[in-house]
Amino acid sequence: MINEQIRDREVRLIGANGEQLGIMSARDAQKHAQEAGLDLVKVAPTAKPPVCKIIDYGKYKYELARKEKEAKKKQKTIEIKEVRLSPNIEENDLNTKVNNARKFLDKGNKVKVTLRFRGREMAHMQSSKHILDEFAQSLSDIAVVEKAPKVEGRSMTMFLTEKR
Repeated sequence: MINEQIRDREVRLIGANGEQLGIMSARDAQKHAQEAGLDLVKVAPTAKPPVCKIIDYGKYKYELARKEKEAKKKQKTIEIKEVRLSPNIEENDLNTKVNNARKFLDKGNKVKVTLRFRGREMAHMQSSKHILDEFAQSLSDIAVVEKAPKVEGRSMTMFLTEKR
């Protein structure tokens, strides 16, 4: 809230240079702000009494936006990369998929390993669980199983994350 939007009876006022001007009525605080040629901005609405500051509102909004942008730059997004397998996968193909998953984990992403079943393969779902177990075992040096293998429709999925 700024200027005339502030309807509180009493406010604690902080001057343009950061000095405490004390507790006063909102009208008096507004007069102080007008004399300084700046805006009266409510910075802590939940405090008793609310804290208002005499500042340039446009500059204040710009600073907030800049801080938010800086915080966004520093945060890291984690993507989920998927590796798809089939129940009758050969050893070398499995090793290739393991190497791909290793690259994803090194970059800091999570890996979703999906074992897809088609047609008659559906009848032997539980006997194919060992493929996912082997996959997790071969990556056990850098990865840990976040979610254990779970059957969902025509596929069995497992999530791996980087060891901390």
